[in-house]
Amino acid sequence: MDLSEIRLRPFVSYDVSNVLIIKGKYGFRVTLIYEDGSKKVRQHAGYGKKTEANKARNHVIGQLHTGTYVVYPNIKVGDFLEYWLEYVMRPEIAFTANSYHTYRNCIRNHIIPQLGNLKLSTLNQGHLYKLYKKLADEYISIPKLAKTIMNTSMHYALKKHLVAANPCKDVNLPKKVSKTSYHTIEVKEAETYSLEQVKRLMEASKESKIHMQLVFALLMGLRRSEINGVKYSDVDFVHRKLKIQRQLGEDLHTDPEKIPANMRTKQEIRPKTRSSVRELDIPDYVFQEILEERKRYEKNRSRRQSGKWVFQDLDYICCSSYGRPRSKSYAYVHYKELLEKEGLPYIPFHNLRHTYATLLMKNNINQKAVAVSMGHAKSMITVDTYADMQAIIEDCEDEIQEFIRDVHPYDRTDEQMLKEMFQEEIDLQEENGNAEQDDVRVGYYDYSDVEEMDDINEWYLGEGQ
Repeated sequence: MDLSEIRLRPFVSYDVSNVLIIKGKYGFRVTLIYEDGSKKVRQHAGYGKKTEANKARNHVIGQLHTGTYVVYPNIKVGDFLEYWLEYVMRPEIAFTANSYHTYRNCIRNHIIPQLGNLKLSTLNQGHLYKLYKKLADEYISIPKLAKTIMNTSMHYALKKHLVAANPCKDVNLPKKVSKTSYHTIEVKEAETYSLEQVKRLMEASKESKIHMQLVFALLMGLRRSEINGVKYSDVDFVHRKLKIQRQLGEDLHTDPEKIPANMRTKQEIRPKTRSSVRELDIPDYVFQEILEERKRYEKNRSRRQSGKWVFQDLDYICCSSYGRPRSKSYAYVHYKELLEKEGLPYIPFHNLRHTYATLLMKNNINQKAVAVSMGHAKSMITVDTYADMQAIIEDCEDEIQEFIRDVHPYDRTDEQMLKEMFQEEIDLQEENGNAEQDDVRVGYYDYSDVEEMDDINEWYLGEGQ
């Protein structure tokens, strides 16, 4: 059954015929009447005795009266989940490309192989228990994602009269699936760099093409997609603040035919969560590097005003020498080469954020403050060997800046030189009229941390309705 051709809408009235003979046996017909006056007729037949047909008729009338009547009883779970993902979740402005791909992979690779051929109307708690148990035996995070998908999709199915009751109600994950309270994000210290290694990496990267990416990741804890989306207009040069208000990625809601192929994953989209929209203090070293990078930006802009490749003045701090934005995967090759050259152990680029968190927490910066700085206002960051040392204290982000000034790997810059560079930047900003901040929509969600699964569910079951 092609669900895209079905108009999933609530009926406003109904009519149930008396029991009659249908193809030699007893049965009855249900006529559903919709708001626009259109009708759908469903036939219930095949009963050997009239009393059986009357009993079934009374049961159907009860379902119609209580709103539990299933309009389309033959829809398969696999078909429904594909429809729900493509026609319900994907069009929502709150659903991002990363979330879409993550949900799609879970549905196609884990849920459909086990439940796909079942009729949606026959799906029960036993089927779900079996699914979650199998996933829990093989994976760590997949069971939680599968549960979120099933809970949210079945809520929609119930709302559209595709199931008589929500089969997910009171179905919990197996006990072996770890439970995290308050969206705890666990960081393994062994998978981060020490302060000495951070200093080496910062020094070695100065002549590389990804120095600024490393600066933002290691010294401010930004995500890769946030780093690529940072613009000079996001910098408050007077108060030394950085506004994180966009990221670069794939926009599900843009017509792909209107986007060049090489720009599909470089579109400006909302940050990961509402908490990801934040304003951060810029440490002295980072501020100095931003000023230096702006000099290179202006130099490239002035010397590439004509010819085959013209400079694109898009205002990105981390960009090519022609002003073009970087892709999320751009840093990988350069990053790997840099680590090999320096003889540093490989850790994923994303773990540089974890390095930032670890250095802060090892110097007694509170978990809650670290979480807010990293854009996880509803989370608590824990580092494995330091998890017991901290207490949750509200509104303590200000503790971070004093420590940052001490641990960041740089020698103090001459005060007069910094003032001159600062003044130069102010003059440049006024000349180019870049002082105003971009107006970027703020909203939900992009999946890369466990916290988003509950956020998506919360949004859909709440304001998303």
